[in-house]
Amino acid sequence: MKSLISLGLAAALTAATPLIASAQFAKKEDALKYRQSALQLTGQHMGRIGAMMKGDIPFNAAEVQKSANVIATLSTLPWEAFGPDTDGGKAKPVIWKETDKFKAASERYMKAAVELNTAAKSGNLEQIRKVFGATQQTCRACHDDYRER
Repeated sequence: MKSLISLGLAAALTAATPLIASAQFAKKEDALKYRQSALQLTGQHMGRIGAMMKGDIPFNAAEVQKSANVIATLSTLPWEAFGPDTDGGKAKPVIWKETDKFKAASERYMKAAVELNTAAKSGNLEQIRKVFGATQQTCRACHDDYRER
């Protein structure tokens, strides 16, 4: 049930993106910094979980839960900073030409982040590993299509 509520909230936030973006950021640079900060923090927490999934550091269920919770929260944030006239950074211009496709990619990621958070609460390493891999795939797909290298 919590997953459905989280998904509903994520969908509502995504649908309101253009309105929020135009109201929240006085300058293009503010939007750019906002989305970069949210995505950089996400990357840090994905890296923490990833190191455990690869066995580089010992598995710690409590730490995975903390990071997955942060990832789920952060997953809803950057999209409002991709409003009109907010190009820049490593974002490809295609984002503003294919807004529906970009929105769909962001929704797939938000859904995966919620699923990762749910799996992390189980404490089951194999379940987390499986869902983490799927979450990574949503990140990679978006980066491949919408981020300059």
